Amino acid sequence: MSTTATLNTPAGKVTVRPTPHGKEITMHGMTVETNHDGYMLKRDQWTPEIAAVLAHLDGIALTEEHWRILDYLRRYYAEYLISPNVRILLRHLRAEWGDEKLDRDHLYELFPKGPAFQGTKFAGLPKPYDCIDG
Repeated sequence: MSTTATLNTPAGKVTVRPTPHGKEITMHGMTVETNHDGYMLKRDQWTPEIAAVLAHLDGIALTEEHWRILDYLRRYYAEYLISPNVRILLRHLRAEWGDEKLDRDHLYELFPKGPAFQGTKFAGLPKPYDCIDG
């Protein structure tokens, strides 16, 4: 996206403008800046609406399952002050959900560019240190 665009998203009309470091997203009178990977520069601006816009920009409509994972990621970060990599994410989700059938492939179906990369981005968190997804 090389020019300013107005998009209709699940959160309403959103204006997206490229910047030298990433994008500037304006909605409901608030402007959120991202880096070149799409991660928010000011994590305290995160809202569920911003998550939906970030997902929309990546071609994803968030489902209840996405939201459960985003909620988990935000709780994990609040407790450990670090974003989990895919291995840790999968282990913790299996334990929390009691679903041993939950696997890496399913997480990649939900987050095609990588559950750690896209999940943390949509959750308004920093990219995991050892993230190989993105």
